[in-house]
Amino acid sequence: MLDPVRRPFTHIPETDIRLILRHEPTGRRDVVVIGPRTRASYNAADEPATCLRLRLAPGAALPLLGIAAAELTDRITVLGELPGPLAEFSDRLLHSPLSESVSILKDALPRRLSDDSAERSRRALLSAALAALMTDPAPIPEIAARLAVSERQLRALFTTGIGVSPKHFARIARVRRLMSEARTTPLSQAAAAVGYYDQSHMTADFRALMGIQPTRFLDGDLPAPIPCHSVLSAYAAA
Repeated sequence: MLDPVRRPFTHIPETDIRLILRHEPTGRRDVVVIGPRTRASYNAADEPATCLRLRLAPGAALPLLGIAAAELTDRITVLGELPGPLAEFSDRLLHSPLSESVSILKDALPRRLSDDSAERSRRALLSAALAALMTDPAPIPEIAARLAVSERQLRALFTTGIGVSPKHFARIARVRRLMSEARTTPLSQAAAAVGYYDQSHMTADFRALMGIQPTRFLDGDLPAPIPCHSVLSAYAAA
């Protein structure tokens, strides 16, 4: 996705790993990897910028970035500092127009994903697990049994390929569905529709992930935003 970033914005929790190419009118450029986000953040662009956002496929962290997805969780990492083959393209991406970056990555990424049958099987299993957890409120042991794997195997698959546990993935997916449903449905009905067993359970889960109560969020009463560069600097210093 290529878009200008100017106004305050909310990053809701998500489990994707994203490659961000950020260009400012001043000439400053960044190429960073943003890992899975377990809690919401509220930010503002301190300078106008144009960003290209690329979501990596589930399970792509280890072959492309050289580390398990769990090592990227709640972190922002400069692409060139990572050990995987995608880091080789950091300088090229920094010095190419954003319009050319998609072509560069489209050509490079598929050739660096293993076509090994065992790796294909792991990716297929991970995709099946993600599909189940995104829509099914069943307990994790039941999901694992359906997939014919142990809970331990499922957790290991998520640690390497997604960066959060299956349980936390399911919580994030449910809160995201709740926000989508609540746009057109009363909050209590939306909560029941996505699998919360009562209002207090929904409120506690929402507040844990979003940092505020759901009624405040839906009314647009959001926390004060933090400047983007402050966030990047804090991660760089960590």
